[in-house]
Amino acid sequence: MAVPPPEPAVPPVLSPMLAGGSGVPANPSAYQMEPKFDGQRILANVAAGQVSLWNRRGAEATATFPELAALADAVGGRSVVLDGEVVAPDTAGRPSFQRLQRRMHVVRPPARLLSEVPVYFAVFDVLWLEGDLLVGLPQAERRQALESLALQGPVAQIAPILDASPDELLDACRQAGLEGFMAKRLDAPYLPGRRSTAWSKVKCGRRREFVVGGWSDGRGGRASSIGSLALGCYDVAPEEAERRGRPPRLFYVGQAGSGLNEEMIGQLVRLFAEIGVPSSPFANSPRVPRHWVRPLLVAEVAYTEVTEAGTLRQPSIKGLRTDVVADQVTWDTEIAACFTD
Repeated sequence: MAVPPPEPAVPPVLSPMLAGGSGVPANPSAYQMEPKFDGQRILANVAAGQVSLWNRRGAEATATFPELAALADAVGGRSVVLDGEVVAPDTAGRPSFQRLQRRMHVVRPPARLLSEVPVYFAVFDVLWLEGDLLVGLPQAERRQALESLALQGPVAQIAPILDASPDELLDACRQAGLEGFMAKRLDAPYLPGRRSTAWSKVKCGRRREFVVGGWSDGRGGRASSIGSLALGCYDVAPEEAERRGRPPRLFYVGQAGSGLNEEMIGQLVRLFAEIGVPSSPFANSPRVPRHWVRPLLVAEVAYTEVTEAGTLRQPSIKGLRTDVVADQVTWDTEIAACFTD
């Protein structure tokens, strides 16, 4: 009697590992340096000719980026789980989060949008390959497994390793107008769903996510619309707050109106109509009267510095992050120092 062939292994749906460090590590030779792509974090599951995409929040994003169905051919029919970022390049070929905004919120984009804002998948890790879970392997060994896939082409590209000193990389990033780069410890495993100091963000400028807690009316041509957003961040994540026996506190860090465009304002008007609340969600509520909302939305913001009072200097809205959970947006050491002894 013939023995039926074994059923193909089904790739697991995993959560992404997150960077827990910031700045250049003390021993950079023990780290792998990669570009920090200005895109949307995506885990791609490829098996039996089918591709499914999952964002940082664990929501499926397959229909948002239909061109990535070509990953099945790009990996040569193999079953894999890939970690990377979906990137929309600008006219100079640099990753543009503002351009990606036109795609990342659209399910089943029309052909015209696919043509106007093409995207590709910048892959920097492989977590599962042909039935083998690789997350326990060191970074260096997972990189070898990734390079064996030989991904190349318009749909997917392997993120390059940057062969330069941290100082040289910082200079190059600033000259090219890029956000920064990542330092990943060569001996570190991949920790699904966890934040680890084995990965460190090295930023050329200051840019991060903030929670939207309210808004102020505009002036002039925007007098009847949204002028700026009230921004903040939590002191602790929910799991840490539970350990401490108290709820997280949202701290106000300032207003940002620069970068808001008509498309974004229209989207916010509709959202604010549903999540408006009568009182401030901030622990340190500002005195200026404004409209308040439930702290559910997350904005990507660029700024020059944090003042001694704990407010952002020259903030500019870069876009909304529907792939980031608001209660996970916690302060860094610089902002925390403004509100704690």
